[in-house]
Amino acid sequence: MKWTWSVPIGATMLALAVAGWDYQGVPKKDSAGAGLAPKFEVDPLWPKPLPNHWVLGSAIGVTVDSRDHVWIVHRGNGDARTELGAAQTPPTGECCIPAPNVLEFDQAGNLLRHWGGPGKGYDWPQSNHGITADPMDNLWIGGNGTNDAHILKFAQDGTFLKQFGRPGANTGSHDMANFGRVAKIAFDPGANEAYIADGYGNKRVAVIDMNTGAFKRYWGAYGNKPDDTNLGPYKPDAPLAQQFRNPVHCAEPSNDGFVYVCDRPNDRVQVFRKDGTFVQELIVAPQTLGDGSTWDIAFSKDPEQRFLYLADGKNMKVYIIERKTMTILTSFGDGGRQPGQFFGVHSIATDSKGNIYTTETYEGKRVQKFVYKGLGPVTQKNQGVVWPRASK
Repeated sequence: MKWTWSVPIGATMLALAVAGWDYQGVPKKDSAGAGLAPKFEVDPLWPKPLPNHWVLGSAIGVTVDSRDHVWIVHRGNGDARTELGAAQTPPTGECCIPAPNVLEFDQAGNLLRHWGGPGKGYDWPQSNHGITADPMDNLWIGGNGTNDAHILKFAQDGTFLKQFGRPGANTGSHDMANFGRVAKIAFDPGANEAYIADGYGNKRVAVIDMNTGAFKRYWGAYGNKPDDTNLGPYKPDAPLAQQFRNPVHCAEPSNDGFVYVCDRPNDRVQVFRKDGTFVQELIVAPQTLGDGSTWDIAFSKDPEQRFLYLADGKNMKVYIIERKTMTILTSFGDGGRQPGQFFGVHSIATDSKGNIYTTETYEGKRVQKFVYKGLGPVTQKNQGVVWPRASK
């Protein structure tokens, strides 16, 4: 295994300055002097109500397939007394029942298909986590339960296709057959590779062959050899950690050969080349403790993937970042339960029209759509709730 070793902190800070933002993640100026960023408005009527008294549990993943259909995975968890009365034995009320774990919606918000849960031939995760459509529109699902050391692959109708790894079999960040509580999977179609944010138990990005599941390479923070030593709680004033903290929450390859990794509790996005060579990092809201600030990433759908959208579940917002310079341009969102607000915004995805979809974990338990409204001047550091203009 070939390793790319740590970049000194001084070199890291120099990379930050060159990239156009300071050590604390504050933009020095609007990117390239343009001062333009994508603008969004929440669609408060998307999706349409679910049938059968179904309700969502913690919504832990979202993806968009080649037809612009939106898929989410949730856990079906809920309070038996206050939420799931109809699911009790005997029922304690007329409502409600956990919806199936995997749901498919069209652009209008209609529910098209649903499936998920334990079945023959595979091990459903103890705690499903993340869903991603691959280039063939198959759906890949990870898990962050205590024994979840595997990945599942399904056809869109719910037919089981493959399982990589075995529950309970992970031996740490150097295991070449199993995973350590996977947060999310992403894909490089040209190389036929899957990138694994591995994750809640291990401290690495792992790359496998999409067809066989064979391990091809893996790395830790700064391209270091992964070390599973417990680093303890994140402290904003401490030297930059030379290893990832758990969870490593996303690993997203771009079209131009970079990989963007959510090192969530360390409040940073690290950028690598696809061979694991460290390039630069962006520190985001560095005073954020506990759950951290960097939860998930999606790219804008222009060919250059000019913008990066970063979900921050702890601070209840989505950042809009110019990808090449890693400059934070603006953000939107606020804490709350109304449309356009967030409670634990966990996962994010974009469709071909530029719209954004988010899911919320913990007690958020929902999916939202933010409609792309074109480019506009950056006038606010944080836009707050992006409510439809006609109603303002």
